[in-house]
Amino acid sequence: MLGTKDKNITAAQSRFDGAHWQDIVEPLQPFLAAVVHSLETQVEEFDPEIAAYTRYALTNQGKHLRPVLMALSGLAVGETNEDHVKVATIVEMIHLATLVHDDIMDEAQIRRKRATLAANWGNQISVLVGDCLFAHALTLASSFPTPVICRKVAQATNTVCSGEILQSHRQLNFEVTREEYFKVISMKTGELFGVACELGGMLAGGSERETKLLRDYGIALGTAYQIYDDCMDIFGDEVSAGKSLGSDIASGKMTLPILILLDAVDDTEKARIQDWIRNWRPHHMERVVNEMKRHDVLRQSQRVIWDILEDAQSALDELDCGERSEPLSGLVKFVGRQTVDLGCDS
Repeated sequence: MLGTKDKNITAAQSRFDGAHWQDIVEPLQPFLAAVVHSLETQVEEFDPEIAAYTRYALTNQGKHLRPVLMALSGLAVGETNEDHVKVATIVEMIHLATLVHDDIMDEAQIRRKRATLAANWGNQISVLVGDCLFAHALTLASSFPTPVICRKVAQATNTVCSGEILQSHRQLNFEVTREEYFKVISMKTGELFGVACELGGMLAGGSERETKLLRDYGIALGTAYQIYDDCMDIFGDEVSAGKSLGSDIASGKMTLPILILLDAVDDTEKARIQDWIRNWRPHHMERVVNEMKRHDVLRQSQRVIWDILEDAQSALDELDCGERSEPLSGLVKFVGRQTVDLGCDS
């Protein structure tokens, strides 16, 4: 068994080798700097009495994956322009608003190596700040002369929020299927990746076929990335993750590792694990992780991620843009390699 595991990891290391984040984003630094500046200037659009809250939310930025996807998708089929910066700002603002609300629901204390908005100012303020960010993003989208941008951004926002509601409905529901799980994460994470790629291609003059394939790529990449994030919540560490871990299990979310574990055990073990999750205490984490290690849950989760990443790459292959799409392929490899590294000590 161990030899098979090692063979799988070695194959994945070779398959996703050569993908380095800095190499992918270095050519995009002027674009990303413009997006950061645009986000910072949005603070001035809010009432001075709430500016401190919105500034805190809008400057709590990570890798800017969605702006990166928008720029790379545009460059795959054409060139980027000022509209790409504006729409990237809108999509990133929606993403940041979802994080504010996520941290409230998960009772998370840390996000990107600092206290969450809710930890600093409480849930009531945080809910309203998230609402303000959503509303402001849609206001920016409505400023385009064509309604297409606003409609797609509004539809994406609706899909993301609907995904969050569905996930909330499934908390502590141990009958959730993998298909239901995939639907939720495709909505709550894959959708923003997809719309970033779709709009990036559209604003660069891409054809309907090209923008559809870019959207398919983005949704697959986002879905794979969310599963990776769900695995990180269990198998990662807070220092490297820069956020509170274990919050998914603590809040009763049915993520892929949990579903795989429940499928692997007998009825007696299943009842015991369900009781741990239903009556969660911090010391239950070690018990759950030990059970997951015993049933090879991380390796099974990794294989699912790698298969979905193949779907993302297939969309790029069909796009057939040659070297112009190589950075997008680099992101596939980057997520794949991050997934490999997550299990390197398991």
